[in-house]
Amino acid sequence: MAQDVYAGSADTAEGRVFMVTGQDWDSITQGLEADELAEERVVVNMGPQHPSTHGVLRLILELDGETVTEARCGIGYLHTGIEKNMEYRSWVQGVTFCTRADYLSPFFNEATYVLGVEKLLGIEDEIPEKAQVMRVLLMELNRISSHLVAIATGGMEIGALTVMTIGFRERELVLDLFELITGLRMNHAFIRPGGVSQDLPPGALDEIRSFVKLMRKRLPEYADLCNANPIFKGRLEGVGHLDLAGCLALGLSGPILRSTGYPWDLRKTQPYCGYETYDFDVQTWDTSDSYGRFRIRLAEMWESLRLVEQAADRLAKLEGAPVMVADKKIAWPSQLAIGSDGLGNSLDHIRHIMGESMEALIHHFKLVTEGFRVPPGQAYVPIESPRGELGAHVVSDGGTRPFRAHFRDPSFTNLQATSVMSEGGMVADVIVAIASIDPVMGGVDR
Repeated sequence: MAQDVYAGSADTAEGRVFMVTGQDWDSITQGLEADELAEERVVVNMGPQHPSTHGVLRLILELDGETVTEARCGIGYLHTGIEKNMEYRSWVQGVTFCTRADYLSPFFNEATYVLGVEKLLGIEDEIPEKAQVMRVLLMELNRISSHLVAIATGGMEIGALTVMTIGFRERELVLDLFELITGLRMNHAFIRPGGVSQDLPPGALDEIRSFVKLMRKRLPEYADLCNANPIFKGRLEGVGHLDLAGCLALGLSGPILRSTGYPWDLRKTQPYCGYETYDFDVQTWDTSDSYGRFRIRLAEMWESLRLVEQAADRLAKLEGAPVMVADKKIAWPSQLAIGSDGLGNSLDHIRHIMGESMEALIHHFKLVTEGFRVPPGQAYVPIESPRGELGAHVVSDGGTRPFRAHFRDPSFTNLQATSVMSEGGMVADVIVAIASIDPVMGGVDR
């Protein structure tokens, strides 16, 4: 057997190690007896980089021919210390960190953390209506962009390249809206304790309505390309099967759970941000497989468009309304006017702060540098992210920084399904199963 010049030989604890460099399996096993081969197990590393994982996930697969007999996940390659870093920043600065966890749905990370902080502060009923509506608007736009990536990368894995290209084309439109509203395409830190960072800029509602109108024309393209496509259905139907009992045993949520026909959606079952006042339907499927999860994500984008439209109509009636809580001890002084160079605050805004009073200036300085205090206690407010139940367990010791912030990320929990969905199937079906879970490794590793 040819030796790899870049890797020296090593003794293993058990079994035979094959140095495979692209040959046919027959040439690798040439000269081995049949009974000797029968006893061999083949362990393959898939990853740690693979497009459908939205990051770095390592899969350790044990194979019998083309059949997967054991599948395990190797995680931790994208660990960033987000939760630990939040203990060393003020309550408001924590938003800047957690938005980077599940980087495909940043507004949901911000929202669950902020709702927990507001629960500890006891100001849940004081959040302005406009801020709550803007949160719903941004989260539903974010749900659309996240599902587009899930469908695009999943399609790319099985050779449906057109699905991938149009998926990212539409996602760009959503990111353009995010940039218009928040100034950033990703990692916004826009949802803050007490409300949101700033009001909608002029013309934003018109852009949002134009986007909704365009998406109503574009979404049917996905259905035309995939829904009844025999090749697409042949690759997804029956693959990654996991029934309701399995989902409940593993604590899975989101499209995986709803693909069993169980209509569990926290926006309906445990409403937050006023979702109980919106008109939308929970989407389910009854096949418990990868195809059902694809159809649910496609249907949920239609529902999100309904919600975005309703939120835009409400915002049109709230022109000039506040977007931050009235309590100046908590309200981040973020309604800033940008300078003519596009950087920093305008001179008028600086004069307003400096000229109000010495006490106001001192308060502004302390609020920005030190932050507000949060009463001792702990809170957990789960929300329905594109991947399922996302929640932040926020603990305060009465100081100006979180004592602990821990996220219950659905990608981490849902990854448990990898082995159940893959074992007994073919190697090629592992990709489809992982893509249907839609894990984002930034949320898994944190």
